[in-house]
Amino acid sequence: MTRPLPTDRPLWKYLLLRRLKMLLALAVLIAVIGGGLYLFAPQWLMQVNTWRKAEQAGLTTHYVQIGDTDWAYYEGGQGPTIVLLHGYGTDRNVWLKVAPTLTRNFHLIIPDLPGWGESTRNAGDNYDISHQAERLHAFVHTLQLKHFVLVGHSMGGAIAGVYASEHLDNVSALALVSSFGLDFVKNDFARRALSGHNPFAFDDRAGLERMLRLVFAQPPSMPSRFADVMVDRERASHAFLDKVFKELVQPDQYTILDKRLGKLTMPVLGLWCRKDKIIDVSALSTLRNGLTHAPSISATVLNGCGHVPELEKPDETARILAGFAVAH
Repeated sequence: MTRPLPTDRPLWKYLLLRRLKMLLALAVLIAVIGGGLYLFAPQWLMQVNTWRKAEQAGLTTHYVQIGDTDWAYYEGGQGPTIVLLHGYGTDRNVWLKVAPTLTRNFHLIIPDLPGWGESTRNAGDNYDISHQAERLHAFVHTLQLKHFVLVGHSMGGAIAGVYASEHLDNVSALALVSSFGLDFVKNDFARRALSGHNPFAFDDRAGLERMLRLVFAQPPSMPSRFADVMVDRERASHAFLDKVFKELVQPDQYTILDKRLGKLTMPVLGLWCRKDKIIDVSALSTLRNGLTHAPSISATVLNGCGHVPELEKPDETARILAGFAVAH
């Protein structure tokens, strides 16, 4: 039997009240589901947020198999091509805050380097700078990329620099962001790393907080369950992370760019944060002094950030990279 409408209430009020009740019930349901996911599957919430950011940036995920390695990479935007390489301990998602500005005028390719993110990790392979630069060449060749701007952060900067020094015709301009592979005034991080200790390593929340204070000038706040996900991922990848770190601090890798700077014949940008506790800003002096054949050399130092300007200063980083790419 159909319930009669109240005679003392206008129809529009009745319908509005019913809709509000439905919206309230939906909000409660979403809150319950969200709370359950946060408690029992926080990694799903983190993944959904990553998908949302990639979609907002106009990026889609692609996969390509090259030899025994499956590469995962983002692609999006139209215009001249920029290839962005991430650093140690991260993946292609580190560029998601920068990407929305760049995809307005550029075609972006952002890979997970082999061993990282969704790309293949083979236990017996070497993932130092030299081997990764060789793999990058295979990736670029497979995607038929030519005359692109190459950007690399930290470990990715060293890989980008080595690749550029060996494939001059492919790279129209090179941007090194807080780049590994250059000599600099030894800081506490360098002394600990060269003595065989990995300052990035952690296995609990306290260790995660310590690592964040090392990497960021203003460490981001992180919900406790998300922090647990980060700790679990670190524990699961401990052997790989330790292996790669030891490969990177070998004498032929630690300053691998120093001896190659003179080979670079394209415009080069060095972008650093003044408070970088990992790769001291003095590395910029090594970069400038070694670029004997680069037609132009740009150097920018940002205030208020640490080792990852693309996360702490994404708008400024995006504008600097876009201006550099447009100019060259």
